Amino acid sequence: MTVTATRYDRRMYAIMNRRDAQALARTAGRRRAWVAAHIALTAASVACWLGSVHLGPLWLSFALPALVLPWCVAMGVINGATRGLLELRGHMLDERQLVERDRVRAVAHRISLGLLFAAAAGTGLAGWLGGVRFDGGVLFPVLFALLVTHWMLPAWVACLRVADDTPDEVLETADGH
Repeated sequence: MTVTATRYDRRMYAIMNRRDAQALARTAGRRRAWVAAHIALTAASVACWLGSVHLGPLWLSFALPALVLPWCVAMGVINGATRGLLELRGHMLDERQLVERDRVRAVAHRISLGLLFAAAAGTGLAGWLGGVRFDGGVLFPVLFALLVTHWMLPAWVACLRVADDTPDEVLETADGH
């Protein structure tokens, strides 16, 4: 069964593969910086939301919307750097990209598994050896942070795995061809 690209597919493909935006993440150092910025913005957003829900200061409610725009820009750069690897539908990707998407998801899954194991072991050991009792006040924020990490990890891993453009691709971009 052949699936044809819809108008939405073609538009998303064009957005994810814009040559003029790819300069933002052309080198590995730039991609690492964007991923680090996105991780920091994600952590700050999660902290603001959890703080506004559990602690209640009014200023945290205003800080969260201020973080949304830079978070979206960083996410856009990451999606552009991966050329839509995780955002485009499968029929819009070639075989190499489909294999890379599976690899990225597998690596992200292993990292998430390690983080979940560490959280479970840490809470288990704290309860068993330290006599710590966990109520909803501590456990929910930790589980929520792990959920957000699990959700974002494939994009971060994909961006960090992208290979630098070859010199020919950089020249083509500079010439506009």
